[in-house]
Amino acid sequence: MHAPVLVLQDSLKRESGAKVRYAVIQAAKAVADVVRTTLGPRSMLKMLLDAQGGIVVTNDGNAILRELDLAHPAAKSMIELSRTQDQEVGDGTTSVIILAGEMLHVADAFIDKIHPTVICRAYTKALEDAIAVLDKIAMPIDAQDRGIMLGLVKSCIGTKFTGQFGDLIADLAIDATATVGVEIGQGLRDVDIKNYIKVEKVPGGQLEDSRVLKGVMINKDVVAPGKMRRKIVNPRIILLDCPLEYKKGENQTNAELLKEEDWNLLLKMEEEYIEEMCMQILKFKPDVVITEKGLSDLACHYLSKHGVSAIRRLRKTDNNRIAKACGAVIVNRPDELQESDVGTGAGLFEVKKIGDEYFAYIVDCKDPKACTVLLRGASKDLLNEVERNLQDAMSVARNIIKNPKLVPGGGATELTVSAALKQKSSSIEGIEKWPYEAAAIAFEAIPRTLAQNCGVNVIRTMTALQGKHANGENAWIGIDGNTGSITDMKERKIWDAYNVKAQAFKTAIEAACMLLRIDDIVSGIKKKQAPGGSGSSKPKIETEADADNEQILPD
Repeated sequence: MHAPVLVLQDSLKRESGAKVRYAVIQAAKAVADVVRTTLGPRSMLKMLLDAQGGIVVTNDGNAILRELDLAHPAAKSMIELSRTQDQEVGDGTTSVIILAGEMLHVADAFIDKIHPTVICRAYTKALEDAIAVLDKIAMPIDAQDRGIMLGLVKSCIGTKFTGQFGDLIADLAIDATATVGVEIGQGLRDVDIKNYIKVEKVPGGQLEDSRVLKGVMINKDVVAPGKMRRKIVNPRIILLDCPLEYKKGENQTNAELLKEEDWNLLLKMEEEYIEEMCMQILKFKPDVVITEKGLSDLACHYLSKHGVSAIRRLRKTDNNRIAKACGAVIVNRPDELQESDVGTGAGLFEVKKIGDEYFAYIVDCKDPKACTVLLRGASKDLLNEVERNLQDAMSVARNIIKNPKLVPGGGATELTVSAALKQKSSSIEGIEKWPYEAAAIAFEAIPRTLAQNCGVNVIRTMTALQGKHANGENAWIGIDGNTGSITDMKERKIWDAYNVKAQAFKTAIEAACMLLRIDDIVSGIKKKQAPGGSGSSKPKIETEADADNEQILPD
């Protein structure tokens, strides 16, 4: 009866006391400091060694934090913020970490004097007011205007590595999202980037050779290259989700053969079964048959004899994209095929060789709802970074299509929110006034970090900016991340999507509130004992000195 209790006592490590919140704040600040230098167009790159021993060179906040192995649970919680931001809106992953770190840093001053619940209440009120200011300064735009869309996507990826390549990535992102966008009623459009836009990275060539295909490209060749056509104009395409080969018994099957003719009969039955399947497909006169499963040599013979090209063992996701691109329906059994299931929307089926590999193109589709972005480049590291930047650019384009509103970039939004909250803090009564004002100051972390990364005089620049935003005026005045000069963001076309900013504010403040409420860290992990060492069964309760010495980031 007592054994479970003993195990719990043996494995219980409890950290308590006034220093816990301090340790949590320090952990969050340490994570924010890791990505602080990667904010803005003049940001630094980080070189990381991933778990497989490969090298990642990037300035994408989420990609950097994903590779870190952190000891403190609060630091791990911070990493989840950038992942949430990346999944929701695809951009602002660095901003959200810096903002959350700053929110906790400014709370450090009152953590001993004011109860955390009061601080969280003030922060929540500040968040509501910040979103109200965002709504006020947001500028509605026409999502169909390509010029505005191009300017917005360019300004959002201007902070990335590919910002140096001009319009290229922005053009690819807008073309891809415009292709797969579908109407969902009430004038709204939905864009499914994950399922219907495939990024195919092919090393070699120049980055300028990258393009969006009006269709799908897959890393496959036809089953019998010598016998099957590799180029077909206006193909009729059939997509299958079943094997074109003889079914093998699920259980062990015993067949007793008495005569030699019985063996031939068994083989003939197999051949007839495959021939019947092929004939059910061939009566619809297809040019291309694509299946997710296997395709036997005999089926390959029947298909090639009738001039049909076949591709086998295709991924499910690729098959779905081809269905969306050419208008075909994926069929589970050949005997259920109908004329309406045949895809006739593609203009060209062609197999090309790039480098040492063959790629099948199903392109020039009439109204494709899926597409492939073909990326070319000098090395795999470059292509991986371009792909990460392209994903961000496509997410920004999707956000604008979903919610066509802009807010100023370059730290102007944060300064406007900060000035508005400072003004409002004078009307707040009671003890909540101080954390509310601290939250207002925390918003200035973004423009301050931008100024630091530009290499300009931070104090002088911030003073000038605060002066311009003092009375809630000049909402569009911010920092040009390239030169560090104070300019009008409208003139420089430095914009941010409304969704990205709103999500960053919500995620950062809600996470800060959650971390501030932590007053105990209890770990149930049993520490490994040295061989022959006698372990104490008593729980070890850490002192405040131990909490101070806790290692936050690994060496």
